[in-house]
Amino acid sequence: MQRMFLVLLTAVAIGAAIAQDLKAIPENLKPAANESLKRVISAKGVQIYECRDQKWVFVAPQAELFDSNGKVVGRHYAGPHWEATGDGSRVIGTVRSRADSPEAGAIPWLLLTTKSAGGNGYFADVTSIQRVATHGGAAPGIACTHDGLTARVSYSADYYFFHAR
Repeated sequence: MQRMFLVLLTAVAIGAAIAQDLKAIPENLKPAANESLKRVISAKGVQIYECRDQKWVFVAPQAELFDSNGKVVGRHYAGPHWEATGDGSRVIGTVRSRADSPEAGAIPWLLLTTKSAGGNGYFADVTSIQRVATHGGAAPGIACTHDGLTARVSYSADYYFFHAR
């Protein structure tokens, strides 16, 4: 009984933290009124850049996705795609709007619309995704002098997955 109370109390605290985080989201990154939060997943990986015409150009993300217990539940890669480990369901996103991260050197926060890219399951009914709480991942701060050079910049972020009500 005491363990169940502790689990319930933890769930309430997590829910309150998510609600507070959602309040800090810029207006242009808020999902549509007919969408509700389905899940929050953390990502840890790299943002890949390539030197082209002496400029760092974003190529793709490469990250593992973790649930609130730290269990790997999927991966994030070029497209951009989010793919579930267990059932292979995946979505592809298109940037709808962006906002600068409040943290210097961090990739921007985003709101993406999504569509299914295969499979039923974990990601099947996701309609939009917010990328927030970004750390790192911005293009290298050094000059790129040789076309074709690549840089893998560590990043982490929280992805809020929404679905239609």
